[in-house]
Amino acid sequence: MFHPRRTPARTRLRVLRALLLPLAAGLALTALPAQTATAASTLTNGGFEADGSGAAAPAGWSEYGATGASYTESGGRSGSHRLSHWSSSAYQVETYQYLSGLTNGDYRLTAWVRSGGGQNAAYLALKNCGGTEQRTDLPVSAGDWIRIVVPVRVTNNQCTISVNSDAGAGNWINVDDLTFAPGTSGLAVKGADISSLPKSEAKGGVYRTASGSAGDGVAILRSSGMNYARLKVWVNPADGYNNKARVLAMAKRVKAQGMKLLVDFHYSDAWADPGKQTKPAAWAGHSYSQLKTDVYQHTYDVLDALKTQGTTADMVQVGNEINGGMLWNEGSTNNWTQLAGLLNSGYDAAKAVAPSTTVALHLAEGGDLDGTRWWFDNAVSQGVRFDAIGLSYYGYWHGTLHDFQTTLDDAAARYGKPVFLAETAYPFRLDSEDGLENIIDLTGELVPGYPATTAGQTRWMNDVASIVEAVPNGRGLGVFYWEATWTARTGNGWDPADPASGNGWENQALFGYDDRALPAMSWFGHR
Repeated sequence: MFHPRRTPARTRLRVLRALLLPLAAGLALTALPAQTATAASTLTNGGFEADGSGAAAPAGWSEYGATGASYTESGGRSGSHRLSHWSSSAYQVETYQYLSGLTNGDYRLTAWVRSGGGQNAAYLALKNCGGTEQRTDLPVSAGDWIRIVVPVRVTNNQCTISVNSDAGAGNWINVDDLTFAPGTSGLAVKGADISSLPKSEAKGGVYRTASGSAGDGVAILRSSGMNYARLKVWVNPADGYNNKARVLAMAKRVKAQGMKLLVDFHYSDAWADPGKQTKPAAWAGHSYSQLKTDVYQHTYDVLDALKTQGTTADMVQVGNEINGGMLWNEGSTNNWTQLAGLLNSGYDAAKAVAPSTTVALHLAEGGDLDGTRWWFDNAVSQGVRFDAIGLSYYGYWHGTLHDFQTTLDDAAARYGKPVFLAETAYPFRLDSEDGLENIIDLTGELVPGYPATTAGQTRWMNDVASIVEAVPNGRGLGVFYWEATWTARTGNGWDPADPASGNGWENQALFGYDDRALPAMSWFGHR
């Protein structure tokens, strides 16, 4: 198990230095004038290899604050050494490098990081570049390295690269292999699935701003920065929600707010996911050939109706979490030839309505590199057509953040397609508001470093967004939060055929038990 502490003598020396250079309470590390550092036009010693272990101020870098808490040590990501921040007492420290003589334009800092979590703040920043300071927090990853990026626009021919910790005793970070080069980043998609909203409203659901004012749930999300809505569509659901008519009505509200629309076809009368892909009752007993026609006609019908009313879908999912295929048994992954035919029927229908619509294929288990490769290798070999790859990733089920980044990066590179996080969520508390036990309701089910608090939920969303943003070659499209509006309302439970069923997800909505917008909505403001 990785541990950041090193030899007692070295530790004592660093702690002594930290005590001799205390920060005034509340002093911001960003107050240091960047120009006091030695200037260069290119990043120096980004791998922290120039000095060996124990360098308090690595070559090319300067420090401010509790300087004893910043040092190089062995255990680099690709080389022999890394930068670490750690102290046995609370500390604030900044390790920085000032660059001058830069050609104005867009730049991107890339770094590999690890963090044990628990800090008040731990982040990389680009500042004094001529515009707004840009920051990216370090995700909590105690073992594996995570790649993050920080973009900035340089307008005054200079920029300061900054590694910052505001930490408690024993909190630590590692940083290595920094590069600073021309480039941009950011997320085109900052969305949420809000399929539950119409039924919630019909059952008395109320949505409030953070200050408590009642309002339209779609408008509240939009005002927080959400720019894309995801809506599932079932064929003939028992409760009459999430069908074609409801999607058409919701699409008008989404587009009226200036947002884009993703339509998620389940090809079922109820939930379709890796554990169940049940054919709609109206299609039961149909031959494979007829099922291909069913998929085409249903997909075309919904999308053409959306286009006719002036709310054309911007993106479409042909199937929902189809790890095992869809429309079982005919469309199972046990018969890839038939599954490919069904998927291509959906693709062809979407393109027939609007050639510009992005058609995505969506799998669950976003941390499963081998499973994702196996599935898409088969799809490609069978000639399945698609424009983008969506993965669900819930950190309490689908592996570590490193697993997610590895899978996402690999899919983007291996298939040459943009990728996005199709579903994620995180609890802001563990207790239940209704009578049904929540899906995640135990501390032991949480992701280490991310408590079930409003701050933990917010941090989770910012960190997964940063991982999608860091996908190489600009192929990270963005993120959809799953069921942001599914608050606890009697009659709006899991089972569309049972109005007495409970929710189980209200502690992972983006509205609290008082119906107010939660702080985690701030992630919609991600670059």
